[in-house]
Amino acid sequence: MKSSLFAAAFAALLDICSAAPTSVSYALHEKRSTSPRLWNRGERVDGEAILPIRIGLTQNSLENAELHLMDVSHPSSPNFGKHWTQEQVHELFAPSEESVQAVRDWLVASGIEDSAIVHSDNKGWLAFDIPAWQAEDLFQTEYHEHVHATSGQVRVGCDEYYLPSHVQGHVDYILPGVKLSASLRKTEIKRSAKRSSHDHLGPKKRPWNPHPWSPPAGAGSLPPDLQNCGVNITPTCIKALYQIPNAYLKDDVNQMGLYESGDVYSQEDLNSFFAAYAPNVPQGTHPKLDSIDGGVAPVPVTSQYVTGESDIDMDLAYSLIYPQTITLYQVDDFIEAFTDGGFNTFLDALDGSYCTYTAYGVTGDSPGVDAVYPDPAAGGYKGPLACGTFQPTRVISVSYGVSEYDAPVNYTRRQCNEFLKLGLQGHTIMYASGDYGVASFPGDDSANGCLGPDSTVYSPSFPTCPWVLNVGATRLYDNQTVEDPESALQANLGPGYELFASAGGFANYFPVPSYQASAVSDFFKYHEPGLPYYYANDQATNIGANGGFYNRAGRGFPDVSANGANLEAFVGGSLGQWYGTSLAAPIWGSVITLINEERTLIGKGPVGFVNPVLYENPWALNDIKNGSNPGCGSKGFDAVSGWDPVTGLGTPNFPRLLALFLVLP
Repeated sequence: MKSSLFAAAFAALLDICSAAPTSVSYALHEKRSTSPRLWNRGERVDGEAILPIRIGLTQNSLENAELHLMDVSHPSSPNFGKHWTQEQVHELFAPSEESVQAVRDWLVASGIEDSAIVHSDNKGWLAFDIPAWQAEDLFQTEYHEHVHATSGQVRVGCDEYYLPSHVQGHVDYILPGVKLSASLRKTEIKRSAKRSSHDHLGPKKRPWNPHPWSPPAGAGSLPPDLQNCGVNITPTCIKALYQIPNAYLKDDVNQMGLYESGDVYSQEDLNSFFAAYAPNVPQGTHPKLDSIDGGVAPVPVTSQYVTGESDIDMDLAYSLIYPQTITLYQVDDFIEAFTDGGFNTFLDALDGSYCTYTAYGVTGDSPGVDAVYPDPAAGGYKGPLACGTFQPTRVISVSYGVSEYDAPVNYTRRQCNEFLKLGLQGHTIMYASGDYGVASFPGDDSANGCLGPDSTVYSPSFPTCPWVLNVGATRLYDNQTVEDPESALQANLGPGYELFASAGGFANYFPVPSYQASAVSDFFKYHEPGLPYYYANDQATNIGANGGFYNRAGRGFPDVSANGANLEAFVGGSLGQWYGTSLAAPIWGSVITLINEERTLIGKGPVGFVNPVLYENPWALNDIKNGSNPGCGSKGFDAVSGWDPVTGLGTPNFPRLLALFLVLP
C-alpha cells in the first residue's frame, strides 16, 4: 500500500503492532495481549509511510485536584468563588517543564528536528511526523495496519512498544501505539460496554386514566391552582413547594444549559405547555441551539424522536426562569446518539483540550464506547468531531445517564476529571440520579438491571462522579397538598415499570469525597441499613464480594432531590403525566440559575460547584424522611433524617438557599 494511502487512513484513526526490544536501555512501556474486536491485523506498514506521532506526557496535579476544587468551593475557604480561567486549569494539569524537556531532548538526540516537534496548546502532548521505519526504531516496535471487518477503515498501531528508562516516567502514552484511536483518539476499553439509548433515564408517562378524586383535607384553604398538586403537578405547584418566586431577570451571563441527545423537542409541545401552565412564557419561545456533532432541533411534533425528555426539560426550565434564556446542547446525530457511552463528545465540544486529554492511561474518546465523527454510517454526520466549539453555560442540567458498570473504570475516572475542571472554572453540572431504585434500568447487565451472578448486587447509575450535583426525585401523594412533606419517588407505572423509584446508593468507581464524609458516616451511624456490603478495590473488580449488595466505601448519591412525579405535559401532541428524576434535575438547574442571577446583580460570581456548600448547610434544604428505593430483590435504602442514599440532603428551600449563597463571597 502506498504512503499516501496510509497518510489518509491515519488522519482518521490508528491501530496495533508487535515488537521486540533491541536495547537493554529500553523498557516495556505498554503491551496489548489481544486485538480489538472487529479489527483484523494486516501487513506491516510501509517503512516510508509517514506516521503522525503523538506523545502524551505525564500529567501533573491529578492527586491534588480535589484540594484545588475545594479551595474555590468550600464555604469556609478564603478563596471561595475565586474560580479559575480555562488557561489556569490547563496549567494546573500540564506536564512539568522537566518532562517536556526530557522527552524533547531524547527525540532530538534520536534524530528528530527540534523545529518539527509541536507542543500542544493544552501542553499535554508533543507531536511530529516521521517515516514508519524511524518510528519503529524510536519505539523498538513494528507497526501493522489493521482493517475493520465491516467498515474497511485502515488504522495502524502496535502490540507493544519500548522507551528508554530515563524517559519512561515522563511519558503516559504513544500514538499510534497499543491504543486504537479515531482521529488520533484512543479506542482501548477493558470490557465490552453494552450501550443504551439513554431512555432509561428519560421521563416515563403513566397511562392517562382519570379516576375519581376528592381534594385532600386542607386543600380548600389553598388557591384553586394549588388544590390538586398531589395528583397533577404544575409549575405553580413546584414554585409553591419550594417557595420559588416568579423570575424577572435576564442577563448575558446566566443562560441555563440543557443537554439533550437522541430525543428532540417539539415547538408545538412547548407552545401547548406554555399556554396551559406557564402563560408568562410567550408562544414560540425556544432555546439557542448549540449543535454538537450533527445534533438537530427542533423536529415536528409527530417525529419518532419526540419522546419526552427534551420537551419536559424545557417546560420546567422555561416556566421557572423565563425571561432568562436557555442554551440547548443537542449532542450527536440520530445514529451516534444511541451509541454514545457517556457524554465524551459533549465534553469535547465544551473543552477542546479534552479531545486529547490523558488521565489514568486513557486518551481522548473511545470508539466502541463513544460516538465517532465523521460518522461512517449511512446518513451520519460527516463533519469532524467538535473540539472546543462552544462555551459551557454557568449551569448545565443533564437528565440522561448510563449504568456506572457499563464503562471501564479509568474511562469513567478520566471523564470525572473533566467535571472537576469545569467546577474549578465556576460551572455547576447536575445529573439525574436514575429511576430504578438501587438497580440500573431493566435489561442492562441483567433482566432486573442488577449485578452479580444472582442479580442481587446494586448497580449505580453514572455519573456517580463526586464533582457533579447528583439529583434524585420526590413526590406528593394523592391525599397531600403542597403544605405536606414530600416522600421519595416510588410509583407503579405499569408493565415494565412496576418499581419506578428514585435511584440512589453508593458508587463502585469513586470513594466518598471529603465534603460528604461526615454525612455518609452519620447515615451509617444513626441509620444502619442492615444490608450486606463489600469494599470495592481500586479497579472495582470485586463488586459483590462476600455476598455484599453495595460498596460501603463508595461516594453516596444522590446529593439532593426535587419533585419527579405527576407532571402534566404535552409530548408528541398529547397530554400525559410524567415521572422521573429527569424532572428533578432541571428544577435544580433552574434554582441555581436564579441564585446566580441574584449574585450577579450584587457584583458576585457564579456559585460553581455547590456540593460543599450544601453539605455544610443542610438547614437550607427540606429534609425528606419518608420512602425508599428498593430493587435487586431487596429493600434498598430508606429516606431518613439527614442525608440518605434515596433523596440526598433533600429538596430546595429557595429563600434559605438564596440567603445562604448571597452571604458567601
